[in-house]
Amino acid sequence: MTYIANPIYDSVFKFMMDDERVARIILSALLKKDVVAVEMKQQEYAGLTKRNISMFRLDFNAKVRNEDGSESIVLIELQKTWLVTETLRFRQYLASQYNDKRNVPEREVNPKGFAYPMVAIYILGHKLGDLEEPVVYVKRNYLDYDSNPIVNGVPDPFVESLTHDSIIVQIPYLKGRLRNKLERVLQVFDQEYCVEGNEHFMEMDESLFEGDEFFVLNRLVMAGGTPEVKRAMEVEDEILSEIEERDTAIMMRDKEIEKKNQELENKNQELENKNQELENKNQELENKNQELENKNQMIDEKNQELENKNQMIEHKNLEIDEKNQMIKDMAKMLYEQGVSADVIAGKLNVTTDLINQYLKD
Repeated sequence: MTYIANPIYDSVFKFMMDDERVARIILSALLKKDVVAVEMKQQEYAGLTKRNISMFRLDFNAKVRNEDGSESIVLIELQKTWLVTETLRFRQYLASQYNDKRNVPEREVNPKGFAYPMVAIYILGHKLGDLEEPVVYVKRNYLDYDSNPIVNGVPDPFVESLTHDSIIVQIPYLKGRLRNKLERVLQVFDQEYCVEGNEHFMEMDESLFEGDEFFVLNRLVMAGGTPEVKRAMEVEDEILSEIEERDTAIMMRDKEIEKKNQELENKNQELENKNQELENKNQELENKNQELENKNQMIDEKNQELENKNQMIEHKNLEIDEKNQMIKDMAKMLYEQGVSADVIAGKLNVTTDLINQYLKD
């Protein structure tokens, strides 16, 4: 058993990749190509502060030997993060690579101005969605309209300048995976090997390594004995602790906000229910008012009908009065001419008593 420094720490990872031979071994295993030479272009901490999540970035110029024996330059953008990080940050670093004029060979050897092809490598300390493979290769294909592979003219420098392949390593899925050279090399990232109570170090079984893979193991043994690396790991722990405290505070705040939002939503629902209830009552009152209005309308119509009938009765009574007055006047006139009451009653078709009554008035 051998004790090594944990390369999940940025300081250890940088120390490991600073060794050109170790970098070639790891990159060759990842690219599945023979990396003849490698030059580290840039290294930086992205967000290694109290406010942001740590992400370590390394840029390489790698000379690789192709299957036909030719050699070509490939840019490698390697990013490593120990916590879940928003993809925008990754995209920003890729954009900086595309914008870097140093990634375009000189005009003397590159008159058309094509850029070096690029491969993006992500070493993640967390799991992705439903992808469960420890290493995921995302490769481009040249296809025609019918999705048939294009063979002639491939690869094209214009296409290679504007697109890139990606390799994604999910550290949590490395556990127990030793199916090939790459998985044997990457097992140094498997956090299952951490020494209990001290995550700075890992206990590795040397018998699981073969050939030049021991150079990786030895480099990490050296890192574990380097005071500067040990101090840097302690600083990273402090930063991670602050990040966890910040994330916990944010999580608690988010829960409180969610709780208040739920309470507000419940109150809004209650208010909405009351408004609906009030609207229903208003509708009911409106219906009753309409019903009352209809009844009043009916009463008005009946009153009008009654008034019309009264007018008809009054008119008839007036006609009767006029008729009676005519009979009375005619009876008096005939009586004065010497006609008896019986004869007058017969002529006017009324009773003798009525004639006598008229004659008395």
